Amino acid sequence: MNAAPADQIRLLDIQAFDVRLQQLAHKKKSLPEHAEIESLNKDLAQLRDLLVASTTEESDCAREQTKAEQDVDQVRQRAARDQQRLDSGAVTSPKDLENLQHEITSLAKRQGDLEDVVLEVMERREAAQERVSELTERVSSVQSKIDDATARRDAASEEIDGETATASKEREVVAGSVPADLLKLYDKLRVQQGGVGAAKLYQRRCEGCRLELNITEVNEVKAASPDTVLRCENCRRILVRTSESGL
Repeated sequence: MNAAPADQIRLLDIQAFDVRLQQLAHKKKSLPEHAEIESLNKDLAQLRDLLVASTTEESDCAREQTKAEQDVDQVRQRAARDQQRLDSGAVTSPKDLENLQHEITSLAKRQGDLEDVVLEVMERREAAQERVSELTERVSSVQSKIDDATARRDAASEEIDGETATASKEREVVAGSVPADLLKLYDKLRVQQGGVGAAKLYQRRCEGCRLELNITEVNEVKAASPDTVLRCENCRRILVRTSESGL
């Protein structure tokens, strides 16, 4: 393949743009905020699971407390009715009086036991409520950190996108002045060779593979026409001659 020396040198400009675009893509992908947000989201998920569990526990305690308080109220009402019967003098049979007094005593003990249950449930509910409050604050705190990291990531990404758009436009301008067949070869080699399709020949060394040309290769380069598109014998990239080639 033949191409004007100026067009070959333009490949180095295009290569520089492509390297820059690769760097920008890597920079965007490697922003520290990505890892920060991922870690925070894991923490947030765990906290939300704990919050759901604590909220469920608090709700269960609330229902249990309501039930226990209803039981206490029922026992209290029954004891009040028995006491009222006792005080009214309507019960005259000694045996019935004894049974009634025994029931009142039993109900008093039962009420005391149930009130202890209410207190125990209330303590568990209070602990659950405190846990819910604590976890709610922690969830809010982590979410704020995520929002902050996301804002920083988006700002950095926007800046990188701007640089990428500028570099892409400038590359397009330069690429538009390069012969299509030469550009096609360059793009093909760039994909095959890890992002570098054209390399400068600098002081008899290929800047693509960093290997120095042997004497035979140097002589072949010297003998080649300036329009000849050369390829490095080692890495097969397009080898671009400049005033710094050392020939």
